[in-house]
Amino acid sequence: MSVEVQKRNPIENFVASAESICELNQNIKLKEIQLLAKNNLLNSQFPTLKTEEWKYTNLKKLLSYDFANSSSMDNVVVSNNEIDKLKSSSFDSHLLVFVNGIFEKELSDYSELSNQIFISTIAEAFESDNELVEKYFSKISMENTAFDFLNLSNFVGGLFIHIPKNVVIEKPIQILNITGNAVDISFSSSRNLIIADENSESTFVQKHVGLKGEIYFNNISTEIYVEKNGILNFYNLQLDNDDSYHFEKTDVIQNRDSQFHHYNFTFGGKLVRNDINAKLDAENIECTLNGLYIANDSQHIDNSTFIDHAKPHSTSNQLYKGILDDSSHGVFAGKILVARDAQLTNAYQNSNTILLSKEAKVDTKPQLEIYADDVKCTHGATVGQLDESALFYILSRGIPREKAKSMLIAAFAESVLSDLKIDALKIEISHLIFEHLNRDEIL
Repeated sequence: MSVEVQKRNPIENFVASAESICELNQNIKLKEIQLLAKNNLLNSQFPTLKTEEWKYTNLKKLLSYDFANSSSMDNVVVSNNEIDKLKSSSFDSHLLVFVNGIFEKELSDYSELSNQIFISTIAEAFESDNELVEKYFSKISMENTAFDFLNLSNFVGGLFIHIPKNVVIEKPIQILNITGNAVDISFSSSRNLIIADENSESTFVQKHVGLKGEIYFNNISTEIYVEKNGILNFYNLQLDNDDSYHFEKTDVIQNRDSQFHHYNFTFGGKLVRNDINAKLDAENIECTLNGLYIANDSQHIDNSTFIDHAKPHSTSNQLYKGILDDSSHGVFAGKILVARDAQLTNAYQNSNTILLSKEAKVDTKPQLEIYADDVKCTHGATVGQLDESALFYILSRGIPREKAKSMLIAAFAESVLSDLKIDALKIEISHLIFEHLNRDEIL
């Protein structure tokens, strides 16, 4: 007698979680959005190695777990003393704290912003019939995958941040995302919407940290609108624990004469996927997508960027650098699309990777898709070891080999770090590079 074994569908677990969240949602408009996302999730499939955009990243292990939604659990207790240790405290900042994807107002410190900008949870904004949140929330996504539907259908905590016209925020706004649960194998979804209005200027520092060595899955989405003449700087620092899965998507739309500068620094996580998509939807826009990722042991870090030059006369710059040790695996796939009408576009993309061991590897996939003829677009990718001639020169000056290697690593990372406008953050990240690689820092 043959026994038919039903194959497990990993999507069903996340759909069941979404159904529970939708049942508890009291706002009709938000509930409709999440119900639609839940139905789309049910009818979708997770990417496989046969999916072009995911062909270097195997999700089999991630999808083998039955993750429980952390929002259904009693949230972990985090003290103010722990917050002080976990946040970036080397520079003065406003502070917004999330624990397991849920905004914790009592742990946050943003009272100075109350008269300058609007901050509320997504749910509160819908409850108050905020026109901006209804107009912009979940409208920006340039690609909808199962992970997008998972995030939208399962998120409970999320913030709506509106920086009004002509407002300049002097101090950075720090978003501290803390993950830690009483039980293993949990997931959380958080989703933030940021609108930087005309002539506004702001800086965000987002930091992800894990409390324990447990298995968890973070699925994070950020939607950003930068309006005319607006300037927004966004620094993203990821320090999840070694057993975690971290998937993060940032979607940006820029208006005329605006500037958006995004810097991504990845250190933690067993498997990490960063998606950053920017649409330059008017003229005279400046967009920067830079990143530095440091991996060791068997870490897998996958970076995917996409810049859509939809209108003429704008400039984009991308520089991603990886330092890979042990048997780690890095991925960089960057695409630049220049529309037919986007004449006088300047677009530059570069990816550089250093392999510190014979077992480490990287896959790169730079892409240009150009339909205009009066443009300047370049892309390039390099992969190699530390420069032997430079190493020999330093050694000839009597400097020990390991110290010489650290000097070359610092020099390699400097081209990304040098653009940071917060000196204290630059120093903090420099410390983290050597700490993660278990090397002595060059001061």
